[in-house]
Amino acid sequence: MSKNFFDFDDDDFGMSISDNMAVDSEGNFMMRMSDNMAMDMDTGDIHFISGWSDDEDD
Repeated sequence: MSKNFFDFDDDDFGMSISDNMAVDSEGNFMMRMSDNMAMDMDTGDIHFISGWSDDEDD
């Protein structure tokens, strides 16, 4: 279920913990906005990411 992605804004990696939530390497929670965008739950900033597809086969 977990999918890894790269956060271009923070230069770190993240891992999904559900279909719409993830945690980055610093322990910050992120919410999926689209396949290539996620919102930092602490600051509300939008981050560009390498890809977080919601396809089951990925």
